[in-house]
Amino acid sequence: MFNVDNAIIMAAGTSSRFAPLSYERHKALTVVKGEVLIERQIRQLREAGIKDVYIVTGYKAKQMEYLSYEYDAKLIFNSEYLTRNNNGSIWTARDVLHNSYICSSDNYFNANPFEKAVDDSYYAAEYSEGPTNEWCITEDSSGYIDKVTIGGNDSWYMMGHTFWNEEFSSRFLKILEETYDTPDTRKSLWEKIYMQHLDVLKMRIRKYDPGVIFEFDSLDELRRFDESYIDDSRSILLKTVAGKLGVSEKDIVNIIAKKDLTAEAIGFEFDCPKGHYAYLYDTQNVEGGS
Repeated sequence: MFNVDNAIIMAAGTSSRFAPLSYERHKALTVVKGEVLIERQIRQLREAGIKDVYIVTGYKAKQMEYLSYEYDAKLIFNSEYLTRNNNGSIWTARDVLHNSYICSSDNYFNANPFEKAVDDSYYAAEYSEGPTNEWCITEDSSGYIDKVTIGGNDSWYMMGHTFWNEEFSSRFLKILEETYDTPDTRKSLWEKIYMQHLDVLKMRIRKYDPGVIFEFDSLDELRRFDESYIDDSRSILLKTVAGKLGVSEKDIVNIIAKKDLTAEAIGFEFDCPKGHYAYLYDTQNVEGGS
């Protein structure tokens, strides 16, 4: 058994798929069923006896500052959050990475999944009946993950948090240090680096029943979980768009962030009963329509 030293919550990314809510507020600060996502996660960690909670910030870091004095969380700023994938957050937290939970700031756990003592390194997983585009995993006869594929059928897939024991942390950081400056590593999720070294990075599957771990990649997914968002998105941008088009907020669906825009020119595409539109935040105009 390994006594958990701390938890590291990754909250540096821009969460572009969660547009336009993520343009206005960090996704981790979304209120879901009456609780702020990251606050709920910190509370669950503390209830499990994990006192030291580190938050790796980047995008909208100032919005996270209150967590240091209201929740006694320790903030670590990832200066590379715009130029590399989430392995940069792992590297930013390398000095405190031991027997550690690695968490995503936008997960919602219906039941507290954390515990003070853990038997081995693991990745949380749920089961998909039928096809899925998630990162699917299988285990060998010893119970360790022996294969990771992106997409699969009738499979366990990575979903939620993970626990690294000190040996796993040490080995992963060594691999990351050796490859950190390569272009492939810069753009890779830490999970991709892990799947390339399954022979030395030993991790089990922690299997959860459906309905325990939730992740909302879009406003449409959030609406299915928290119906209060159907009529009230809490987004000034969406309220503006709805007003300009003369539709209800619930009519605006299938939102996709527009790419290749500058920080001063963010926008998104969406569908509504009047057609397909694009909204550019810098001009405050609704464009297009078909």
